[in-house]
Amino acid sequence: MSTPEERLRELGIELPDVVPPVASYVPTARTGSLVYTSGQVPVVKGEVHVTGKVGAEVAADEAAGQARICALNAIAALKAEVGELSRVRRIVKVVGFVASAPDFSGQPQVVNGASDLLVEVFGDAGRHARSAVGVAALPLNVPVEVELIAEVD
Repeated sequence: MSTPEERLRELGIELPDVVPPVASYVPTARTGSLVYTSGQVPVVKGEVHVTGKVGAEVAADEAAGQARICALNAIAALKAEVGELSRVRRIVKVVGFVASAPDFSGQPQVVNGASDLLVEVFGDAGRHARSAVGVAALPLNVPVEVELIAEVD
């Protein structure tokens, strides 16, 4: 079986630099064998390209793509913490926050963008428990934010 880094290459995905914090926090915190990532927003090369509420200014499928970017940023933060992604034993938990129009209820489908990428990269070790939560607003007016907890060597 290939490593997560090899799967990223096979998928044509290059890990981005770790997104610098926009407030008083660190990208990851490790305790024992668990690594928690801070909430990751869909920043690409230092910029937010999509803003607004899902179900109003942002379509659900576009938001799912943004959730995928969030997960990629979380993977980058995780790799910076542990060195090699092959040290990840499993993704334990994912929490996705979706800035939602009042009548939007498709948060699980939006967060699938993140969940699907984690399975593509980590295989069965990427299957995780999850929460998908609708919220009124997110930092930088982004449509989605994702955090994860990983078990590592």
